[in-house]
Amino acid sequence: MEFDKGALASLVPSLSSVVVLGSYLGYLAIAGSVLPGKVVPGAVLSDGSRLHYRCNGLLSLALLLMLTGAGVYLEWISPTVVADKGIELLSATLIFSLLVSVALYIAGTNSRNRSASLKPHVTGNFIDDWWFGIQLNPHFMGVDLKFFFVRAGMMAWLFINLSVLSKSYLAGTANLSVFLYQLFCALYVIDYFYHEEFMTSTWDIIAERLGFMLVFGDLVFIPFTFSIQGWWLLKNQVELPLFVIVINCIIFITGYLVFRGANKQKHIFKKNPKALIWGKPPKLVGGKLLASGYWGIARHCNYLGDLMLALSFSLPCGARLGYAF
Repeated sequence: MEFDKGALASLVPSLSSVVVLGSYLGYLAIAGSVLPGKVVPGAVLSDGSRLHYRCNGLLSLALLLMLTGAGVYLEWISPTVVADKGIELLSATLIFSLLVSVALYIAGTNSRNRSASLKPHVTGNFIDDWWFGIQLNPHFMGVDLKFFFVRAGMMAWLFINLSVLSKSYLAGTANLSVFLYQLFCALYVIDYFYHEEFMTSTWDIIAERLGFMLVFGDLVFIPFTFSIQGWWLLKNQVELPLFVIVINCIIFITGYLVFRGANKQKHIFKKNPKALIWGKPPKLVGGKLLASGYWGIARHCNYLGDLMLALSFSLPCGARLGYAF
């Protein structure tokens, strides 16, 4: 296989890619702090305290889309800038994740805070502490980093897709398969931010400490792997039969109803354990485990729905033995 020096060189972030990443994260930090939004109380922590989250992600997303659109219209930025610098942005984000996780490790080990959200949990094993994190909810300049990073990753997924779509459209390769994939992903991301408060009751937020595992997962894994179908369709033309399109839509809708319905029931139950589930009082196992609604059918219907949604993102790519990147 011929050695591609150009591909290797693109792994080194350029100044422009660092500026794009920095501008994006800077915007989200400012927008998340100043834009209005519903303030949602988080789960009660072990010391009786609870954090509060300003859920203005949908407004932040809408404003960023308008600003980006205005920049493209005025020719200040290219609509394909993210797609053009994809590998550079990937490496820049990976390096940023590594630096942040090291900073979190250093800050955590030196913390003397005894609150449940910031109390350091140090095992003494560097790999374990760096990977899983030391503090539950570290903040930087008033920004809850865990909530911030997952918001940044989900929004970046959409912007990567939109830039890839622009590149496909300008190249004349955009077809129904491309638009179907883009539509499903866009609906998923918008729905996430519409129901952003549901994130405050997830295991990641209430129980996982913030280390490299979550930082990498939010900032690198989500946007750069969830968008892989869009990159593939950029180089591969797929013409889907009508019956496949219909099946794809059915899978997406069914997956969404199961995924969102199960997560909504879980969130409502955690906020009010006496709230009705499908019109009936909730059944519990051991006094805490919900066994009603979707959660009475299967232990993790939300994962089933999410897997169906992931399948609907991939079906527009078709199925064939020969392909080329």
